[in-house]
Formats: sequence, structure tokens, C-alpha cells
Amino acid sequence: MEEIIQGVNSINLTADSYKKNRIQVSNTKKPLFFYVNLAKRYMQQHNEVELSALGMAIATVVTIAEILKNNGLAVEKKIMTSTVDMKEDVRGRPVQKAKIEILLGKTENFDELMAASAEERDVVDGEVQG
Repeated sequence: MEEIIQGVNSINLTADSYKKNRIQVSNTKKPLFFYVNLAKRYMQQHNEVELSALGMAIATVVTIAEILKNNGLAVEKKIMTSTVDMKEDVRGRPVQKAKIEILLGKTENFDELMAASAEERDVVDGEVQG
């Protein structure tokens, strides 16, 4: 019994340590570029971001990852696929849904690209207001 208690105590599942850099993507709740910009912010803070989605939102996650990669901001570290049992049926019957998780890390020139993007934005804002 003591071994079980010791094992349970050694598991660290506090809210603080659990996946601060994880984004659960929906294809209906927010626009695509909301998630792209959020992923950029998470990469600035944590050096990597994990994009996760179920079912129809998988295409959105792949699109976000490709946008970040094609702009030179991210590199793929890991891709995980699985299925999840969910009770979606009216009769309460379990339905399997596809799940994807993509872990992206910063590229070496991430910070320079973000700084250049910020400067560009400032110049455009200055011209519009001036």
C-alpha cells in the first residue's frame, strides 16, 4: 500500500505543469489565423507548441502547421495520431473519432522573422495614420 501511495505522490499533474503550450483547435469556433497567431505567441513563450484536434478539425491543424512551416517559423518535432471513443450518438453508443497532435518547435531564425514582421506592421500602421 505504501508503494502505491508513494507512486501516486510522485506523479506531477498540477495544472501549472500540464501542457501550457497546447492548443485544442476547432474548425468552427475561431478563424484559422486566430490559431496561427496564438501558435506564434506560444512558440515565443515556450519555444514549442502542440496543436491538437479531433475529427473534422484535423485539416485545420495540418493547415496551421503548414502555414507556420512555409513561413519559416516552425519545424515539426513530432506527429501523433490516434482514435478516441466518444459518446456522440443519440442512443449513447460510443463513436470513434480520429485525433492528431502535432508538436512544432521554433526555427533558428524565428525571432528575426517575428521582429521583421513587427517592424513591417509598425511601418504600415505609421503610413496609414500619418
